[in-house]
Amino acid sequence: MSNGAFRENLSDLEKDKWFETLENLSEETGYFEPLGDNHSVAFFDEGKTLVVTFENVDSVLSRPDARPMAYHLVGDHGWSALTLFSEGDTWFRDPRVIGYFDRLVDDGFFEDFDNVVFYGEGSCGYAAAAFSVASPGSKVVALRPQATLDARVANWDVRYKHMRKVDFSHRYGYAPDMIDAADTAYIFFDPEVMQDSMHAALFTKPNVTKLRMRHLGYHLEKHLLQMSILPELIREAGEGVLDEDVFYRAFRVRRRYLPYLHNMLRRLEIAERDRLTALFCRSVVRRANRPLFRKRLDDLLAKGIQLPELPAIPAE
Repeated sequence: MSNGAFRENLSDLEKDKWFETLENLSEETGYFEPLGDNHSVAFFDEGKTLVVTFENVDSVLSRPDARPMAYHLVGDHGWSALTLFSEGDTWFRDPRVIGYFDRLVDDGFFEDFDNVVFYGEGSCGYAAAAFSVASPGSKVVALRPQATLDARVANWDVRYKHMRKVDFSHRYGYAPDMIDAADTAYIFFDPEVMQDSMHAALFTKPNVTKLRMRHLGYHLEKHLLQMSILPELIREAGEGVLDEDVFYRAFRVRRRYLPYLHNMLRRLEIAERDRLTALFCRSVVRRANRPLFRKRLDDLLAKGIQLPELPAIPAE
């Protein structure tokens, strides 16, 4: 899905018109297909690397430009995009979605591509991991994915009780087993979100790389986009060069990212770690003009907090 496919902002469109526009655009190089009442799929055939994304339609429409995530991830790389849409958080546990992936496997669809990357966040991250088994050798980039919502395995996750009656034991069901055929699965999560951390623990496999995004909570996709590093991470995953070192070098931009800085400050103040708070605030104001952090630093110094001599600012 090249940027050229979505030259216009889609945010002014009602949902029905948005779907109609998406269908018209996808038919230029691929297709659009409803999968029952609650799911649909759009395919853009533009290159030998394929990004498979899973999205909640309401989440797409809530973005300022209302463009599918594949638009942001693929950019001008000349990659193909296959996007599965859900109406609501369904975890894509629908027989029609399962049947669609069975059809792709039977048709040898994924064999036409040199590289395949599955991507999603939350319930969509679960789907990215679960359906990746349809394309052995693929890469999986899953942000805070659930392993399963089967109460026999994850009864400790009480956030999604409405999904307890949904079958997570059927085909494409238990996501940690479905990634066995993947080349690499990258599991992003904030270890301070207990349930997300427990799901991540279930993905402990030889081909899994766990990437911790401490102090960023639930909306990892939003934060990675606002830090302008998510598209690059997807490109690196598609090219097979993403690893822990590559990620954490890119993730250093959080040192200038206000939501992260505010979360850190809040946690330090709750813990009443005055000296550590002063050190943190000094580090922040040395890198950028942040009045809130300057004021907090001045208040702590006025209380008599003693700090060591300033070291040189390390290179970014």
